[in-house]
Amino acid sequence: MMSSLKILAVAVLAIGLAGCAKKEVAKPGPDFSLKDSNGQNVKLSDYRGQVVLLNFWATWCGPCKVEIPWFIDFQRKYKDQKFAVLGVSMDDDGWDGVRKYIGEHKFNYRVVIGDDLTGKQFGGVEDLPTTFLIDRTGHVAIKHVGLVSKEIYEGEIQEQLKSRVITGMTVTPAGPFAFAKLP
Repeated sequence: MMSSLKILAVAVLAIGLAGCAKKEVAKPGPDFSLKDSNGQNVKLSDYRGQVVLLNFWATWCGPCKVEIPWFIDFQRKYKDQKFAVLGVSMDDDGWDGVRKYIGEHKFNYRVVIGDDLTGKQFGGVEDLPTTFLIDRTGHVAIKHVGLVSKEIYEGEIQEQLKSRVITGMTVTPAGPFAFAKLP
């Protein structure tokens, strides 16, 4: 009789815990249309089908300067695997300083100029750097505010690159809702 009670208690506890589990679904990345350094329109939706590292940064931001060489490396390393880095400069002086900066640092990825409205579309970009990893369906899978390690980014990129899209849902090797962080 006691063992039946234990089994029942464990079953009730398991059902109760399962009912409390929170299913997290990634939010669609807001689309925007901004000009790159060549005056070409760039839309986030242009990158659908690719994994995108979307980085909000500025030329005066110290932690941003640390990350930029990593992003250049990621662009070089993963570009043939349907991956792209897209930088959104939040510099107030626009292309004057940014164009010079991206030339001096030999950026190999596209950069656009954003503003407060662009930041608000992504839930408010209050601190720089703020980086979003967008999955192949255009959904924000991961958000980082501040500097994180190159190894963390690389692991997250590799996980997203291994994922596949099934009827509009990104399925990672760990399961369909295995997102590390959501905004």
